[in-house]
Amino acid sequence: MRVTTDLWVSAMLRRVFSSSGFAAVIQRGATEAGAVFVLTRDRFGEVTLFGPAPQTSYDEARPDERLFSKLETTLDEEAVNTRLERERKFDPDIWVVEVEPGSVPIEELIAIRAS
Repeated sequence: MRVTTDLWVSAMLRRVFSSSGFAAVIQRGATEAGAVFVLTRDRFGEVTLFGPAPQTSYDEARPDERLFSKLETTLDEEAVNTRLERERKFDPDIWVVEVEPGSVPIEELIAIRAS
C-alpha cells in the first residue's frame, strides 16, 4: 500500500529539517495522490527540478517507493517556472516543494533514478 502524498511530503520535510536543511511547500496538491516536484537551489543560483520518474523506472522489488528524475538544471529560474506551469496545466493537483539540503545530499532525501 502506498502512503498518501501528504504523509510522504511531511516525512520528507522532517528528514530535511533533521539534517539541518530547510524545506517549504510552494504548492500543495491533492492529499492522496498528487505528483511531487522538488526544487533545489545551490549557492550559485542554479536551480534543479526533480519530478516523478516514468512508470517504466519502477522496480518490481520496491513498487511503492517514489522515484524522481532530474528534469532540468539551469540558472534561468523563469525556465523552471514555465516548466512547472506546463505541469500544472496538465495536472492541477501537483505538489511543489523547495529544498535546501543541509548535511545530507538531496540524493539521500529522495530516490533519484539514475540516468
